[in-house]
Amino acid sequence: MKCKTDMIKKLISEAISARKMAYTPYSHFAVGAALLCSDGTVFQGCNIENAAYTPTNCAERTAIFKAVSEGKRKFDAIAVVGAPEGTDCEEGDYCPPCGVCRQVLMEFVDPNEFWIIMGKSEREYKICTLGELLPMGFGSANLE
Repeated sequence: MKCKTDMIKKLISEAISARKMAYTPYSHFAVGAALLCSDGTVFQGCNIENAAYTPTNCAERTAIFKAVSEGKRKFDAIAVVGAPEGTDCEEGDYCPPCGVCRQVLMEFVDPNEFWIIMGKSEREYKICTLGELLPMGFGSANLE
């Protein structure tokens, strides 16, 4: 999949919108994600924290789990934005997916074909593949 500028902007915009729903009473770091399914459907996700910390769910996994629960299994890209509560994403640094989210993505995508868009705004972003962020990732092929 080639990341077209209009789709990148749409995904970043959707991720920024999802970030507004984040529940972050402990870290105060709000993250939003927008997952692009191969059929063009977009699922939003935000991070949802928990006082016990371990049950906390990242924005990327929220979007993935929403998509999978709706029967989607093929994904092309995800946009991720994040910054401390009360600040604009443009003020901070890029927000890459954590290791757990990278591993969850590995379950559903070809790491060399799946694009991760880390955005600060619709104009300022970085793009890489999952394979670049998770070299030698463990996937279903390892179990064959």
